[in-house]
Amino acid sequence: MNEHAKAGAPYLTAEGLMARTGGRALQRVVFGAEAIDARVREMGAEITGHYGPDDDVLILGLLKGSFIFLSDLVRHIARPLHVDFIVASSYGAGTTSSGDVRLLYDPTAPIEGRHIVLVEDIVDSGNTINRLTKALESREPASIELCALLHKHIAEGLMLQPRWVGFDAPTDFLVGYGLDHAEDFRHLPFVASI
Repeated sequence: MNEHAKAGAPYLTAEGLMARTGGRALQRVVFGAEAIDARVREMGAEITGHYGPDDDVLILGLLKGSFIFLSDLVRHIARPLHVDFIVASSYGAGTTSSGDVRLLYDPTAPIEGRHIVLVEDIVDSGNTINRLTKALESREPASIELCALLHKHIAEGLMLQPRWVGFDAPTDFLVGYGLDHAEDFRHLPFVASI
């Protein structure tokens, strides 16, 4: 059994992994595909149980990193909901946040009076979350909750703490399952460090 099979990605051979990464090496698989799937199912159930039957819930995905996580997550939320997206960027081609958060796409769904679940791939510096929290609060939602696949626990002054966290993450730069480095590696079915 190869290293990636042990890490929860049994359908990827070493050759298959090299084809997916263009031959670029990964340091290690941090969260395997099976562990991610199990935790996302649990989070879907937790979100389902958090809201009442008459609550108007809007799942707001922070693109691009959350797209795989969000698509899996909403299929495990057993209640009516709407989905929209917001695009913000603070990384560019680097491996650390620039601190300059640019809002590139604003959601078209109405926010006022709705229960917002902001879905984020990773809570890192907190810059993006803080800017989006302010912008969303100004639109008077009934509530805002944060759901993050990964949380590094390094953000200082985070305005909105995640209610739902998939995994506590190491401080490594992580890729896969939607997370990228300069737009590469998003398609990997697990989370790895580079």
